[in-house]
Amino acid sequence: MVTLFTTAKPFRGHIATIQMNALTSWARLCPPCEVILLGDEQGSAEAAQHFGFRHIPHVERNERGTPLVSSIFETAQRAAQREMLCYVNADIILVGDLLEAVRQVSRRRREFLMVGCRWDVDIMERLDFGQPGWEQELRSYARQRGRLHEPTGLDYFVFTRGVFDDLPPFALGRTVWDNWLIYRARSRGVPVIDATLTVTVLHQNHGYGHHPRGEQEVLYGAEAKRNLDLAGGTFFRFTVEDATHRLTSSGLELDPSPGRVARRILMFPLLHPRLRFLAAPAGVLAAISRPLRARVAAALRGRERRCGLEGRQIFDR
Repeated sequence: MVTLFTTAKPFRGHIATIQMNALTSWARLCPPCEVILLGDEQGSAEAAQHFGFRHIPHVERNERGTPLVSSIFETAQRAAQREMLCYVNADIILVGDLLEAVRQVSRRRREFLMVGCRWDVDIMERLDFGQPGWEQELRSYARQRGRLHEPTGLDYFVFTRGVFDDLPPFALGRTVWDNWLIYRARSRGVPVIDATLTVTVLHQNHGYGHHPRGEQEVLYGAEAKRNLDLAGGTFFRFTVEDATHRLTSSGLELDPSPGRVARRILMFPLLHPRLRFLAAPAGVLAAISRPLRARVAAALRGRERRCGLEGRQIFDR
């Protein structure tokens, strides 16, 4: 049904634990997904062999050795056996509602991009995915113990083959590139679906010990600045708020919330080259409207928390 693809950090310490949790959850999805693990980081080949995933060791890198998003997406689309693909970060636990969402959206749209907000959770140990009801318990844990991330954070992208071709050489794991992908889809007239209300993805919190200069360098260093330049500047940092549709329990619909409608109007000039001169004033208006959109986001988080289920057994063993 879907080809999942990713590249992992070296399998060491806590990073190894959470990546193995994530990959285990992918391996247990039903129907089974094709999974491609790209890159030659320590432990990647062994992890791919353990789960029966495809392993493609070669990924183009920049002069600092950071994998390039363009190479990852190009290689995965060339190798994938499915027409529907999903890039997902290697620390993200997935449950079956992702595939159900793909089924629903693909029945309505031939071409689309589906994204959503993640749940940030603290997980320090390997989880037991062999017990009945593990997916329900993970959803419950996310809503009881986790935090719904802001719309700026993007950790998975479900898209139809061809939506993302000829990407700039963004550095993976630095800022902006994920936000720019939403801009790219919107600029091409591809519907962008916000699946936050129906898809639970768990981001396992971690530090930045994998980078010698830590979090500040990852978020604000030279590679992050280059990513921003490649994106065209801060105006092109689109978020989940820029989705054209949302997927709810009732199905796929245009997002009617006032904050999202206002955001779409304000960002409209960026999607049309002849109106780019309006980008600066639109950015100012977007900043002014941020409190309203923040209230909408808070309401969304409250709604998600009220949808929580009971049980945390998978974490209590």
